[in-house]
Amino acid sequence: MREFTVPASFEIAEYDTVVSSVYTHEREDPDHVIFQRLVDGTWTDVTCAQAAGQIRSAALGLIAHGVRPGDRVALLSATRYEWPIIDFAILSIGAVTVPIYETSAPEQIRHVLTDSGSVLVLAETDAHADRVEQLKDQLPEVRTVLRIESATTEPALDVLARAGASEDPAAIDARVAAIKSTDPATLIYTSGTTGLPKGCQLTHSNLLYEIRGAKAAFPTLLRKGERLLVFLPLAHVLARAITIGAFANKVALGFTSDIKNLVPALGVFKPTLVVSVPRVFEKVYNTAEQNARNDGKGRIFDIAAHTAIEFSQATDAGGPGLVLKLKHALFDKLVYGKLRAALGGNCRAAISGGAPLGARLGHFYRGVGLTIYEGYGLTESSAAVTANQVGAVKIGSVGKLLPGNSMRLADDHELLLRGGVVFSGYWRNEQATKDAFTDGWFHTGDLGDIDADGFLTIIGRKKEIIVTAGGKNVAPAVLEDRLRAHPLISQAMAVGDAQPFIAALITIDPEAFVGWKQRHGKAESASVADLTEDPDLTAEIELAVKEANQAVSKAEAIRTFRVLPVDFTEDTGELTPTLKVKRKVVAEKFADDIAAIYA
Repeated sequence: MREFTVPASFEIAEYDTVVSSVYTHEREDPDHVIFQRLVDGTWTDVTCAQAAGQIRSAALGLIAHGVRPGDRVALLSATRYEWPIIDFAILSIGAVTVPIYETSAPEQIRHVLTDSGSVLVLAETDAHADRVEQLKDQLPEVRTVLRIESATTEPALDVLARAGASEDPAAIDARVAAIKSTDPATLIYTSGTTGLPKGCQLTHSNLLYEIRGAKAAFPTLLRKGERLLVFLPLAHVLARAITIGAFANKVALGFTSDIKNLVPALGVFKPTLVVSVPRVFEKVYNTAEQNARNDGKGRIFDIAAHTAIEFSQATDAGGPGLVLKLKHALFDKLVYGKLRAALGGNCRAAISGGAPLGARLGHFYRGVGLTIYEGYGLTESSAAVTANQVGAVKIGSVGKLLPGNSMRLADDHELLLRGGVVFSGYWRNEQATKDAFTDGWFHTGDLGDIDADGFLTIIGRKKEIIVTAGGKNVAPAVLEDRLRAHPLISQAMAVGDAQPFIAALITIDPEAFVGWKQRHGKAESASVADLTEDPDLTAEIELAVKEANQAVSKAEAIRTFRVLPVDFTEDTGELTPTLKVKRKVVAEKFADDIAAIYA
């Protein structure tokens, strides 16, 4: 059994908290711009002193509303400036933040609120608040619902500031001083790709191990003077942890949930660091490739992409030769610079998590001058427990342990974790907690491999392993990653459990589909549903399947596929908020298509 441990390079004191930095920054660096807030289309500076002032007034307002230490307060909102202000306010009074995705259905909201026993809800919009109000008779513990922005009522921060004006300001200092590092800070519900979401209770200590471990891994990326635009859902542990960590290290933070206008926002905000899930990096690559093909420059892009990958690979093998350097310099002017400009022009590095990135994309981005530090973690591990780190990168892996943690592989290659970032158990669910731990080791459910240098590679989810009728075990992630690399493919899901061979369900990217139709002489009005069996479309997908199959043995290869008439989306239920495929939902919704493959 291979086991690795990296000792902590820091200490967590008894009364250390993640909110302490708010008031430390206020005292020591009050004029530093810690946030930039988008107001009427303009990024407006918010200093440490101004942010702390807003957080204090909101915290006093929560006290006025009767929120006590240990109470759960729900935050139902997309990523926006008010999110961290409210989060820090909740934490400042010793309460526990319960994030809820703004896209959650009423039943999901009801489950989180009732299971957590939340006493107060801060909802982003009137529509979000109405969802909660309609459930009020099923939520006996919810006393108050406030609206972050509203067309009819006073915004939540103003309501809290007014309510807290009569409270003693010293109450905040007293509440913060009483918080222990072992106290709960947040209750985050898993995305629930299978079954009802479970509440993961993370302590201040868990989050401190996370943000101090991240600082050790990325000392030059998380420091004063750097800039980070957060666009992932703050209800997800990755965005939340990196936001808290960036704040603690005085990185200037901006927030947006307007993904459709992300590229223009990046161009104005000009971040030095981007944190995202692999699907966004795939989308940037695929869009660039598709645009090149639409402009008749597809061949040039292909050569440029191959050169970038070759350049990155050569970096790990003694360095590129003169000819490769010259080719790379040429394409840097023609292609790579435009890609860097799409991320704002000042971005030097990126952090990726939430799902496998894949070696191809990793080498491509490093080759164009943007190293992506891929990491691995779960809600139960406070976000990343391993990461490729500054000075220690192995593309294709998810890196080494963050300080203060241990990992080992079970006999079946399941990854087990132990350490400062690992939670202690599920909220009010003793059986699930008992099932998740063995002798203090947390079962991740992921299969992995650890090399002699301590770099972890994730093979796939244990529950997602496909076992064919012939007994062959197939990890679908390898195939699916290769398929999504094609610019025309949006999503892919391998199937074949208890079947004689592996097949795949394929969805088409609606944006790429428009250009593809033009280049192949298809009717402008034709939908994907009209062309699922079109010879040109199936021929192109066949090429992508052949490419994917090169990564696996013949027994694991995709033998056939089916193009679906619709794409997977979060709104229609096939994707989680972090764009992971809900395999069970897809299998049920497209059962007839799967059955037709094996008929």
